[in-house]
Amino acid sequence: MKKKRSGVNGIVVVALCDFAAITMAALIAVLAGNLEWTLKILWWYLGNLASSYVFLILFRMYYFTFDTVGLIDTLKLVGVAVLTFAIGCSYSPFLVGIWQQFVYTITFFSFVLAIRYSKRIYIMIKYSVTSRNRGKTRAMIIGGGNAGATLIREIQTTDKIDYNPVCVIDDDVAKVGKRIGNVKIVGTTEEIKKCAEKYAIEEILIAIPSATKAEVKRIYEICKTTDCKVKTLPGIYQIVSGEASVAALREVRITDLLGREQIQVNLDEIMGYIEGQVVLVTGGGGSIGSELCRQIATHNPKQLIILDIYENNAYDIEQELKRKHPSLNLLALIASIRDKGKMEDVFTKYHPDIVFNAAAHKHVPLMETSPNEAVKNNVFGTLNVAKCADKFGVKVFVQISTDKAVNPTNIMGATKRICEMIIQTIGRNSKHTKFVAVRFGNVLGSNGSVIPLFERQIAEGGPVTVTHKDIIRYFMTIPEAVSLVLQAGAYAQGGQIFVLDMGEPVKIYDLAYNLIKLSGLEPNVDIEIKCTGLRPGEKLYEERLMDEEGMQTTPNGLINIANPIQLDEKNLWKKLDELYKAAYDETDAMKILVSQLVTTYKPDLQNK
Repeated sequence: MKKKRSGVNGIVVVALCDFAAITMAALIAVLAGNLEWTLKILWWYLGNLASSYVFLILFRMYYFTFDTVGLIDTLKLVGVAVLTFAIGCSYSPFLVGIWQQFVYTITFFSFVLAIRYSKRIYIMIKYSVTSRNRGKTRAMIIGGGNAGATLIREIQTTDKIDYNPVCVIDDDVAKVGKRIGNVKIVGTTEEIKKCAEKYAIEEILIAIPSATKAEVKRIYEICKTTDCKVKTLPGIYQIVSGEASVAALREVRITDLLGREQIQVNLDEIMGYIEGQVVLVTGGGGSIGSELCRQIATHNPKQLIILDIYENNAYDIEQELKRKHPSLNLLALIASIRDKGKMEDVFTKYHPDIVFNAAAHKHVPLMETSPNEAVKNNVFGTLNVAKCADKFGVKVFVQISTDKAVNPTNIMGATKRICEMIIQTIGRNSKHTKFVAVRFGNVLGSNGSVIPLFERQIAEGGPVTVTHKDIIRYFMTIPEAVSLVLQAGAYAQGGQIFVLDMGEPVKIYDLAYNLIKLSGLEPNVDIEIKCTGLRPGEKLYEERLMDEEGMQTTPNGLINIANPIQLDEKNLWKKLDELYKAAYDETDAMKILVSQLVTTYKPDLQNK
C-alpha cells in the first residue's frame, strides 16, 4: 500500500510537532547532563535541528498516513536516528559531549515515533478501556502468524471496523497460551468448535495465506461444525503486497474446497506455438471459448478471430479484449459452424493457423428433447470446421470434448463422442494438420454449471435441488481447463484424445451443503436441499476413459493421452451421411441412429 501525503496542512502540522520533539529532546539531554547554558549549547541544538530535519525529509517521513503507519516507517525512523547520531558525533564532543548526543538521539527517536503512531495508540487505548466493542462481531482468528497479527493490529487500531477479535487458533502448540496484542491464542484447529462455543464466536477469519487447498478444506470442514460464518485471506501474495487486511478478507469459495492446488502449465510451450499465428476460436463467446480468447490474447497471436452465433456473447468478449489488449489484432465474426459455405468463406479469407472448436450445444437435459439439433450442431458443425481446417492447411486443430463422451448415456455425450471419432479419423489421414481432442469434466462457473444455479436458488430462499445424493463429478475452474487445453495443443501429434486430470471427484450434494454454509445459512434448516431424481441421460458418475482406450502420459502429468480406438472409417462416413439426412428430415429416431454409430450409447427412448 503506497504512502500518500495527507495534504500540505498535514505536513506542516507534523513538521511543527517534529520541531517540538527535537527541542524537547535537546532540552532533556542538556538537563540530563546538568550543563551550563552557553552559546555552545545553542550551536549544538541548531546542528541537531538541521540534521534531524534533513534526514526526516530524505527518508520521506512526511509521506505516511496515521492509519497505516507500520514497521517500514519505524525502520526508516531508526535510520534517521542512527544517521543523526553519527553526524552529531562529529561536533558534539566539542560542544556538549557524546553522552548528551546519545540522550538526544534516543529521546528524539521516541518522540517522533510516538507522533506518527499517535492515532493508532489513541485508538488502541480507547479499544482497551471503553465499551466500544459492544455490538461488534465477535471474531476468531485462525492463524497466529504474520497475517493473523496484521489483521488483529488493523482491527484494534482502526476505528471503523466492525470486528472484535476475541481469540486466536494456531496449530503450533508452542504458541498456545501466548498473546498477539491482547488477544490470546487459545488452542489448535482441533479445538475450533469448543472455542467457538466457549467464546461465543460469531465469525471465523482464516488468516493462513500460505495454507494449501487441502489444509483450507480441512479447516473449513471443522469450521462448518460451528454456526459461524467463515471468511479467508485469498493467498500468500496478500502478505507480500501488504494487503493482509480486513478489506482483503472474502467469503470461502467452492474452489477453496476442492482439496487441491490450482493447476499450473508451462506458459513457454503455449507461447511457442501461438505467438505470431492466426488463431480462430469457434464458440468464442461461451464460457470456455471466451476464456480461451483471454489467454490466447496474452500470448501475442498475429490475429485472434472470435466466431460465435450469439452476438451478445461475442460482443462482450470483443469489448473486453479491446480494453485490455488495445494493440491486439482482433476480429469478431457472427456465424454458425453449421453453415458449411460460411466456414469455407472464413477459412478462405483469414487462413487461420490454429483452430479451437469450442462451439457446441452442451446442456444435457435440453439436448435430450432436441437430439436432432445436437447432431446438427455438435456433429456436423464440427465436421464442417474440421474439413475446412484440413483443406486449408491449418497447423493445429483442437476439439473441446467432455468426459460425457465416455460410454455416453445422453445424446449430448454421444454427439461429442462422434466428434472425437471424426477428429481421430481426419487427423489420421491429414497431411498438414494436427487434429486433437481435449476431454475434461465439469467447469466451475461456466454457463449452466451447478454453482450459479445453487447460488440463485439460495438467493431465492431455496430449495437447492440436487438430482441424487450420491452423484459425483470431476471439477476444475475455467482458467485451469483452458490453460490445459492450450498446453495440450502444444503436444499435438495428430488424431489424439487428451484427457485432463481433474483430481478427485466431488459429491454434488456436498457442494450444495457447503455453499449454503458459506452463505451463513444452515442446510436443511434455513435452506432445504431437495433430491429430485436423476434426469434423462444422467449418470451417477462420469468416466474419463473407455475400457479399451488405456492411457499414455505427457510431460505435464495432468494431461494424458487416451490410446486411439481403431475405427471402421468407411462405416463412419456412411453412418454420418445417414445421420445428416435424418437430422435435417427431422427424424424421431435420432437417438437410435446415433446408438448404431456409438455402440456404447444406450439411449433413453422415453425422451426422444
